[in-house]
Amino acid sequence: MSARIVLLVTSPRLPAGLLTAAAWDVVRQHPVLTGAESELVTAVRQAGAEVAVVDGPATQRLLDLVAAHGTVVWLAGPAGDEALARELGLRLAREPGLAEMELMYGSWDPPGARLLDAVAVMDRLASPGGDPWKRAQTHRSLARYLLEESYEAYDAIDADDTDALREELGDVLLQVVLHSRLAEDLPEGERWTIDDVAGGLVDKMIRRNPHVFAGTEAGTLEEITANWERIKRAEKARDSVLDGVALSQPALALAAQILERAARVGLAVPPPLADSQVDEEARLGASLLAAVAAAREADLDPEHALRRATLAYAEAVRTAEGGRRAGF
Repeated sequence: MSARIVLLVTSPRLPAGLLTAAAWDVVRQHPVLTGAESELVTAVRQAGAEVAVVDGPATQRLLDLVAAHGTVVWLAGPAGDEALARELGLRLAREPGLAEMELMYGSWDPPGARLLDAVAVMDRLASPGGDPWKRAQTHRSLARYLLEESYEAYDAIDADDTDALREELGDVLLQVVLHSRLAEDLPEGERWTIDDVAGGLVDKMIRRNPHVFAGTEAGTLEEITANWERIKRAEKARDSVLDGVALSQPALALAAQILERAARVGLAVPPPLADSQVDEEARLGASLLAAVAAAREADLDPEHALRRATLAYAEAVRTAEGGRRAGF
């Protein structure tokens, strides 16, 4: 068998010792070196393998062992030990007869693993010795940032810019993680964590999708939506169909949602007539509400429609500004 150096890389986000069968075979059958003590090193030793910690440069030590044993394993640290891998690769490229280098994955990051990193980084930032600004925030002081980041994500969607959307969703996630970390410092009986947020979401997704998780017949999209609404009403036990509507959302979107909620339960409540209002502001409001109702009947989004028209007008203003500057 040819001489080989196995670089064994594992996910630091999984429990120590959770390795593939191939990884366990290689660490049990060959000498194992590593750069530092760790939970993984302890787990490998407890499983019966010998692991030696190298203090200092490791390349020559690995080459000496591979010459004596044929195969030697380097148990990489949490960051993957890229510097050592690069140094070994260059050495073996110059002297290919010394050994072959094999990269072996003993475990992989599960989907969503970087979310654990986000939680860990935020915990450090919001803990003593971390970022003073974040530690000084409250749910109320952060409220406007959550709105701003959501609007910026909406802008990215509206522009069909998926790269920008990825970044903006990260900023929205930052707000979720920060709010959750601050909640850990609330008084006893009020505090909650990011796991409570995620756990509640998971339970809700499973509960509201019985056609996926409980073997219920899926039916049509309309039937699935109706079932979702039935489950939601049973969960919330609300007194009104309008309970739960976000009153702080933009007025056009608020009007559209209230009209939609009323129609959902078959309430034929006509909007107020503009001519019947007692003052100019009320007449304007009634006219705008009528326009939103007309947009809904035409299956149009009034918020998006006004946004589109306003942005077109803004572009016309910029064009006019350019013409005026040219005239000067």
